[in-house]
Amino acid sequence: MKRNADNVIFDGRWFGEHGIGRFATEVYLRNNDFKLIDKGVKPTSPLDVLFITLYLLFNKGFYFSPGYNAPYFFLKRAAITIHDLNHIDIDCNSSFLKRLYYTAVMKRACHKAYKIFTVSDFSKKRIAQWAGIDESKIVVVGNGVSSEFTNINTNTTISKNHILVVSNRKEHKNELRIIDAFENSTIPKDIDLVFTGDINDKLKALLVEKNLQKRVRFTGRVTNEELAELYKGAVFLLFPSLYEGFGLPVIEAMSCGTPVITSNSTSLPEVAGDAALLVNPEKVSDITNAIDTLYFDQDLQRILIDKGYIQAKKFTWEKTSNIIRENLIL
Repeated sequence: MKRNADNVIFDGRWFGEHGIGRFATEVYLRNNDFKLIDKGVKPTSPLDVLFITLYLLFNKGFYFSPGYNAPYFFLKRAAITIHDLNHIDIDCNSSFLKRLYYTAVMKRACHKAYKIFTVSDFSKKRIAQWAGIDESKIVVVGNGVSSEFTNINTNTTISKNHILVVSNRKEHKNELRIIDAFENSTIPKDIDLVFTGDINDKLKALLVEKNLQKRVRFTGRVTNEELAELYKGAVFLLFPSLYEGFGLPVIEAMSCGTPVITSNSTSLPEVAGDAALLVNPEKVSDITNAIDTLYFDQDLQRILIDKGYIQAKKFTWEKTSNIIRENLIL
């Protein structure tokens, strides 16, 4: 059966600035001839499965979700996106209700939906294993680098006075080990460790205990434009996360001309390629050694910057959007 762009229903309730919201926004910008749902219950609501099922009962188009939701019925005319399984694999991000939803709704959707999209080979293999489906049903679409991180004036001289950690206070971001590694490093004391987002009480107490409150800063909420400036002003990005389905900060930093230290696990070696220093994220000594090595070796910094520009260009929203479109339009 022929399927045109105006037959595709795009779930725009996921639009936003970060994470899935950015993925949804960037894909729709390049596919704005799709029919848009932008009203109704939040896609993260427990009522969403009922909402989208009823919507499809009365609307005969083909449904595409850029996030973690699916209808209960009409799955033969639905394609879903599962970015990763951190709500299953990471205990601190999980709950009884999340596990129930994934088992009752998302696993069922994996078996019955027309197509499943994901963002990395790591996630593809993990989803297939968890759902018990063939990998051929899952399409890897990747992610891209938004324009705020590509329109960079490389001729501007910027003082590199901090190490940047793009994070969100969730345990899998590995912040306690990052702080320990920073404390143990031999880099100059005038180099700060800068985390995105707001500090919490646990980290505030830890920094006081370690007497690091003057060297470790938190930015609060930042826009993409502000984040780009933070990347440009960083000696390097420190991103030894314990679990990522993709790891957008890696390619954003590379696109901004900033070297990267990241993990040797989950999706991160796949995304970073040979353009980053890879560490065991569970070993503080590994992270510390990488901090010292990259800070003091300016030749290595230049090598990683050059390789990073090349690696980041492999990931574009145009490529992601085209793969999705090719799989939705028949």
